[in-house]
Amino acid sequence: MKWYQQKEQAAGVKRLLVTWYIYNLFGKKAVQMIAFFVSLCAFTFSKQIRKYTKKNLAIIYEYTKNPQAKPTLINRYKNVLNYALSLVDKMETYARTFDIKKLDFSQETDKDELLDLMNNKKGIFFICSHIGNIEVLRTFISNPDNFVWPVNPHVNIFLSKNQCKVFNHFLDKISVKTNFSAYPVEDIDVSTAVNIQERLHKGDIVFLAGDRVSSGTSNVTFNADFLNKKVDFPVGTFKLAQLTEAPVYFICAIKAKNGTYKIYVQKFNPDNNMTKKQNLLKMQQDYTDFLQQMVKTAPLQFYHFYDLFD
Repeated sequence: MKWYQQKEQAAGVKRLLVTWYIYNLFGKKAVQMIAFFVSLCAFTFSKQIRKYTKKNLAIIYEYTKNPQAKPTLINRYKNVLNYALSLVDKMETYARTFDIKKLDFSQETDKDELLDLMNNKKGIFFICSHIGNIEVLRTFISNPDNFVWPVNPHVNIFLSKNQCKVFNHFLDKISVKTNFSAYPVEDIDVSTAVNIQERLHKGDIVFLAGDRVSSGTSNVTFNADFLNKKVDFPVGTFKLAQLTEAPVYFICAIKAKNGTYKIYVQKFNPDNNMTKKQNLLKMQQDYTDFLQQMVKTAPLQFYHFYDLFD
């Protein structure tokens, strides 16, 4: 079963709004406690979640030999719990209540490089993933202390219109309106590419995941060696990134035990001696290598609860 064939299992918007009221009344720990029980129920009663956490962690453990990835019952549940807690953090980022002090870069030079590009109105194409919680980058980008300009960079994000409808609608309800636009990943076409290229030339930022094939492009993929297995990734993400001619960065935000996030960044450097096609293949390989390193770093923040390795 592919990820886009799964049905959303979120509570209704009204119930999710109740959790938001609880957050405002009793604080984050109360909502985290709710997330604990919800994730426990999901893990207990969903055969699919139990099956794929076991399979995916077994593959990660075989590749990394990291004890955290050993597919024990407790580690499989921790994987689900980490995801539930990441949704609480995501809720905070949309509401602009997430503490900027909880963000740190693995390399301070990466932070300086990105801020230099943004303050000079240079567009950036971020290829992200479903490892960790990339949403916390909203807090970094929307922090006015980072910029010399009165308006923060405009952010363009690609989301699935068919998945997570309920949760995304809830986030929209509580969101403090910021300078961003959303695009359905299923509807990317030539006009989208032209629009994104124009926005990047004006200094916008783009986020697009490179590790999930959408329902509209399930046949437009490249097959990569990932964790010693063959996995299909969406070739369109990388073609779009190359087409825009903007600086391309692979990026991931990994949560630490103390509740902070460490941001890992890797710039893609094309080889001027290669053809366009060769550089596209290089980008795909570099991204796959980056993902593998992130999985080694945080195996229990690998949020693919389906058969990625099918």
